[in-house]
Amino acid sequence: MKVVPKKHLGQHFLIDVQICKRIADAVLIYESNQNVLEIGPGTGALTQFLIEKKFTLVAYEVDRESIQYLTLNYPNLKLKQRDVLKENWGTVFENQFSVVGNFPYNISSQIVFKVFENRSIITQLVGMFQKEVAERICAQPGTKKYGILSVLIQAFYTTSYLFTVNEEVFDPPPKVKSGVIRFERNDKQHLNCDEILFVKVVKSTFNQRRKMVRNSIKGLCKDHNLSHQLMTKRPEQLSVNDFIELTNLLESKFKGIML
Repeated sequence: MKVVPKKHLGQHFLIDVQICKRIADAVLIYESNQNVLEIGPGTGALTQFLIEKKFTLVAYEVDRESIQYLTLNYPNLKLKQRDVLKENWGTVFENQFSVVGNFPYNISSQIVFKVFENRSIITQLVGMFQKEVAERICAQPGTKKYGILSVLIQAFYTTSYLFTVNEEVFDPPPKVKSGVIRFERNDKQHLNCDEILFVKVVKSTFNQRRKMVRNSIKGLCKDHNLSHQLMTKRPEQLSVNDFIELTNLLESKFKGIML
């Protein structure tokens, strides 16, 4: 049977076998953890190589036609027809796991935020994103692409941009290039600050990224008159550690009046 890519699901099937193998080979194998969640396996182009590696593999797919194809061609694959964004990821495996996939562009950022929310159980991600999104996740301070995703993910993961993928290796070809990235969990169990406030500070400042920090945090503490060198910078100039320092600074000065 032939599976037709569906536009409303953001499906672009990867048809280059060598690239599929490169993605699978990029998944690091941990002796203590070989659980892998594949998101959106489609026609199994990547799945076939993950199966070869003897991972404990679970695949989530919402497309009924893809489910039928995968069931026919990979009868031993543990396959679930569910929306992975609505799933409680703590129930996928009994312990930690890796996330892998050629992610649909229309939900790729949501997948990254889901990984961030479940950072205590996700050891790594290896995936295909729209090139611009991949570059944003891996961007360093001082660059235009550095933003909310960069800071939140790099607070808990080491990110690597692995390689670029051209449009013609997909069916149908997307209008933009793609990028494959990997991020691995670092040794930080918790940040040295209030992590809920940290997320608010990062989002508040980057939502007004052209403004200095002193102006962009007014949504969190309206009547502040804080004098600090971080206040005169723009958010893209701040490292993860700077954001941690800023979070602690705001909490210590304005505890009880934060919005």
